[in-house]
Amino acid sequence: MSQPAQPAKVSVRAIAALAFAAVVVVALDQGAKALVVAHLPYGTVVPVLGNALQFLYVRNPGAAFSFAVNMTWVFSVVSAAVVVAIIVFARRIRSMWWALVLGMLLGGALGNLLDRLFREPGFGRGHVVDFISTPWMMPAIYNIADSFICVSMVVFVLLTIFGVNLDGTRAVSEKRRRGAAAEATTPAADGGVADAPRASRPVAASSADPRGPRDGSDGLGPDRLGSDRLGHDAT
Repeated sequence: MSQPAQPAKVSVRAIAALAFAAVVVVALDQGAKALVVAHLPYGTVVPVLGNALQFLYVRNPGAAFSFAVNMTWVFSVVSAAVVVAIIVFARRIRSMWWALVLGMLLGGALGNLLDRLFREPGFGRGHVVDFISTPWMMPAIYNIADSFICVSMVVFVLLTIFGVNLDGTRAVSEKRRRGAAAEATTPAADGGVADAPRASRPVAASSADPRGPRDGSDGLGPDRLGSDRLGHDAT
């Protein structure tokens, strides 16, 4: 009787990479926000690279890139659900790529969730600090957490397209699966029939009676047919 399959071991390296990526993103996001709140004037454009990159400190009660400003509680719940889901699925991760992607997503979600939980005007309704403005690319104002969320989603899509699974294996596309099945069922390239079994092959001349003549004949002479018909007692 077959034994039940053992659960896969937890990849300590993958979980460590995920946690490291998340901590780095949260530290960068919260550190930058603390500097912005302490040093930038609210609502004033500060050019960094001309019109390509500007700092504009605002507080966003909505989602990333200042969308849905009247749904702060909803996005607090969604962010918390994303954090919990990533932590639950972390045990299944074996791929370092997936670990880094989910780590960046976890860090971005945590960075904005901390703002919504602990900033004014209150718990769960806090406004997220946004300060990065790139007018040439989009009119919205965002932060470091938003940037890492977008990058992680792009890499997420790429890993899915290339068939990289959470456990690090590569998914075989349907086209390749059909090609492998066709190769397995294709006959020999020369179209020939397989060699006959050795037992069915004619006996070589070298296996004849060693007492017979060596001129290639069977030694029975022209009267072989008649003698066969008369039997062994023919004279």
